[in-house]
Amino acid sequence: MEQNEIEQNKKLILFDDKGIRREWHNNEWYFSVVDIVTALVESPAPRQYWGVVKAREPQLLTICLQLKLESADGKYYLTDCVNTENAFRLIQSLPSKKAEPFKRWLAKVGYERVQEIEDPEIGQARIRELYRKKGYSDEWIGKRMRGMEIRQDLTNEWQNRNVKTKRDYSILTNEISKATFGKTVDEYKQHKSLKMKDNLRDHMGEMELIFTMLGEKVTTKITQKDDAQGFSECKVAAKKGGKVVGEARRNIEAKIGESIVSKEHYLDTPEKEKRKQLEKKK
Repeated sequence: MEQNEIEQNKKLILFDDKGIRREWHNNEWYFSVVDIVTALVESPAPRQYWGVVKAREPQLLTICLQLKLESADGKYYLTDCVNTENAFRLIQSLPSKKAEPFKRWLAKVGYERVQEIEDPEIGQARIRELYRKKGYSDEWIGKRMRGMEIRQDLTNEWQNRNVKTKRDYSILTNEISKATFGKTVDEYKQHKSLKMKDNLRDHMGEMELIFTMLGEKVTTKITQKDDAQGFSECKVAAKKGGKVVGEARRNIEAKIGESIVSKEHYLDTPEKEKRKQLEKKK
């Protein structure tokens, strides 16, 4: 899981149906150079194309910064990236009829980020609209957005207690998930037949989202109560929080006669459509 769920949902944006990966770094967006090349240049091998451009104009390397971006295999690799200003410089070296439309798109992306910094509700509204376009109901979106806020509260707490790396965040999240649902995040994805790069929470039903929120909220409270400091103590608090909610889950499952941990996902049928189908059956 990423430290900031809202930002994670905005790390892949589209230009002309081509995905452009980006990372918020030093208070500005950095964009994947290879993705820009893919979007602008009709080449079957955009990485090799970028290699040729770099060899021809080595000064371009001075405007690039290597950041770890998620690849198609779900893993993170160091990737050449440029900020908005240097993206305009890069475009000058890529002969393409799409150059001008891309410049206008790039300027719009930068302006939207300024808006979101000045008024965070604008960013949240965009995320809500994105989920609606993907076929999620307002009821589901409400819980998903609330889960993002609770997740952010928890990761802020960890950060203030000297838990810094993405790896540590991932381990602590797995401790909560394992104790709450009996599965780590990756095991849960396998249970739902998801790929490793898929966002698990985007394929959770409402009860799963509720217990995910509860696990992270209780962990936040225990972390504060125990005044956990550093990774090891926060890990103990994460296990405690997940254990409390895991016991509640099992008690509820015994009462309702069904498992909250579902194999359901929204790869084939959007959540809103599945909700309608369920209501018809009732």
